[in-house]
Amino acid sequence: MPTVGDIAQVLKQLAPLALAEEWDNVGLLVGDEQWPADRVMTCLTVTPATVQEAIDQRANLIVSHHPLPFHPVRTITPATTVGRLLLDLIRHSIAVYSPHTAFDSASAGINQHLAIGLGLQEIAPLKPAPSGDPEEGSGRYGLIGEPLSRRELAERTKAFLNIEGVQLAGDPHAPIARVAIACGSGGSFLDAAIVAECDLLVTGEASFHTCLEAEARDMGLLVTGHFASERFALLSLADYLTDQLAGAHVWASRSERDPLQAI
Repeated sequence: MPTVGDIAQVLKQLAPLALAEEWDNVGLLVGDEQWPADRVMTCLTVTPATVQEAIDQRANLIVSHHPLPFHPVRTITPATTVGRLLLDLIRHSIAVYSPHTAFDSASAGINQHLAIGLGLQEIAPLKPAPSGDPEEGSGRYGLIGEPLSRRELAERTKAFLNIEGVQLAGDPHAPIARVAIACGSGGSFLDAAIVAECDLLVTGEASFHTCLEAEARDMGLLVTGHFASERFALLSLADYLTDQLAGAHVWASRSERDPLQAI
């Protein structure tokens, strides 16, 4: 039976922690490397729903893209949501590992998968990693390889992410040839996308003022929602870990939902 430490090593090979941003909190965040871990659940975020699912399904380890805790914690009590979740996890001996921005920037990470899923070619990082590896780094960009409008890429994005809607800043009929990718809160990659001479940036979320800036600079901005831009990769991560971990049952959370709903 694999241990938490064994699975952590597999995850570090997939998403080296050196790729994480300096402000991030990644790696094994809750638990003991020596704990046995034959039941593993992947999810985007540790929430009351995903913690309860992990407890009900007797998980030993949660691999959550978003860290818990993320910010320094002064107290662990039921008075806060983070405190309640940590107490429940520790009480049930459930470890938490988060790859977060290391997985975003890995050669086989979320941005790479999203770029491939949207049909990009000649894919490269928007911001190369300090490692010098040309396949590692923040964001991605690449060529579409066929004439497409912003609206047509929006439809392709909706189909790949299996979502009903996206938001677009800029003329929907404008042609595109080079596309940038930044999963999650990637609006800050707008300048890098412009420097890379991209026609459109696909991201999970961006501020109102970033959308206005994109429009002013004649740059398309396609916003999918934070959840949609990353959740798909946690499904494939569960499959990857299943292949890598003999004797372990791995699944992607079935209770996790986007907190934002169109009504």
